[in-house]
Amino acid sequence: MDSITKNRQTPDVLRAMIARAYGSEEVPDGDDWCDELGHGWFNVAYRIRLRSGREVVLKIAPPPGIEVMTYERDAMATELAALRLVREHTTVPVPDIEFADRSRELCDADWFFMPFIDGDNLGMLRDEHSAEERAAYNELLGALNRDLNAVRGPHFGPLDGPGDPTWRAAFLRMIEGVLRDGERRTVDLGFPYAEVRAVIAAHAGSLDEVTEPCFVEWDMWDNNVMVRDGRIVAIIDHERAFYGDPLIEAGFTGSEVPAYGDSSAFIRGYGRGPATEDERVRRRLYCLYLVLIMTIETAYRNFPGTGNYEWARARLTETMALFDGGR
Repeated sequence: MDSITKNRQTPDVLRAMIARAYGSEEVPDGDDWCDELGHGWFNVAYRIRLRSGREVVLKIAPPPGIEVMTYERDAMATELAALRLVREHTTVPVPDIEFADRSRELCDADWFFMPFIDGDNLGMLRDEHSAEERAAYNELLGALNRDLNAVRGPHFGPLDGPGDPTWRAAFLRMIEGVLRDGERRTVDLGFPYAEVRAVIAAHAGSLDEVTEPCFVEWDMWDNNVMVRDGRIVAIIDHERAFYGDPLIEAGFTGSEVPAYGDSSAFIRGYGRGPATEDERVRRRLYCLYLVLIMTIETAYRNFPGTGNYEWARARLTETMALFDGGR
């Protein structure tokens, strides 16, 4: 997938990164040692075969001259913090950080190496699985997501701070940042920005029920899940994690907006009972946050064509309609 945020580097720079991370003896010879992994829209990622034959993945953050959305600033630092938290406090399978460099000496952005995960991307297998197989994987994901959410934080908001003392303050700041991103690029939402803000304000009281900051993965869609032999072997791409309300997790979104998929197996695996009315209102606010990002990010990525924008706009209309009866 192509995006202007992908910070591609020359083979010479990649070799210098390998030498710094693994030593000069692991710098590969020849030409057939590096492939760009095409999956994903934000960071560039390379699959690299070291001279010893071992395969690793290099991720490089976007260049500093590319404008990203507010919530994406310092995203690689967030991913590194998230990986450490998950490995130290849970048994959820995530890649090791083999080497990380934030010096900007070899290239103009942060970068890190991790092992290559021997497995298949669950999202790419979507059409090959039966409904029962998909449900089984989603149930496993629900259980893993519950373990992630068991990690407690010192504040609401970004993992490394600055944070907020309440979830209401943190979430309102997060969603306002997205709206300002949209206004800066004059993105047409199909609704006046003032109307969207009014909907958020009218339902913000439901956020006060959340009093404990939990680690939130937030981006655990099937495209970020690696599987092998019927098992989940790794969860990848953690740059959107924060401390907040577990009900904002991706696995719950389909419970309010069916276009995101059936959430029932995920919820069953997670072990949650029926949602209360306040919980459903919060889920709708979280779906609104998600779809605002999906709509507005099209102005920051230069996606080819208009398909991404049109799909997101349709979901935004559906989500705004969920609040009509709650005003």
